[in-house]
Amino acid sequence: MAASLLDIADLAPQLAKTAALFGLDLGTKTIGVAISDLGRRMASPLVLIVRRKFTLDVEELGKLIARHKPAAIVIGLPLNMDGSEGPRAQATRSFVRNLLPLIDIPVVFWDERLSTVAVTRTLLEADTSRKRRGELVDKMAAAFILQGALDRLARIASDLAGDD
Repeated sequence: MAASLLDIADLAPQLAKTAALFGLDLGTKTIGVAISDLGRRMASPLVLIVRRKFTLDVEELGKLIARHKPAAIVIGLPLNMDGSEGPRAQATRSFVRNLLPLIDIPVVFWDERLSTVAVTRTLLEADTSRKRRGELVDKMAAAFILQGALDRLARIASDLAGDD
């Protein structure tokens, strides 16, 4: 088993032509999970895991992996605005370090700066209630993170193909 931590550029050539990816937004209370379509063009919110203990969180994530069979997981890395890593980024790295031996698909970090801000702004513009925003923001942030990675993967594929 034991997965590996890859850079997005290293993941790109390993992916099958059609395979979904998971996106995770790791919060202190919840884990937002998003999934891409098989062609990896669009990310959609999937589910919200309410965090309890690491083993229970990973068990729930494992069930989702078994059901949806993603080719890789993109996890948002919460960097500070200056690009440095604070306690949240360190907690995310620790989670991934503990997760890797328990899964068999690669993991990629994705800079998630401003993802929650962008999603919250979108929900505010849609006049979503505070309660509903609380239910949606982490799942939508996971989709926002995953969409950024999907767009980068598409650009890598385009560059490799020599398209402009």
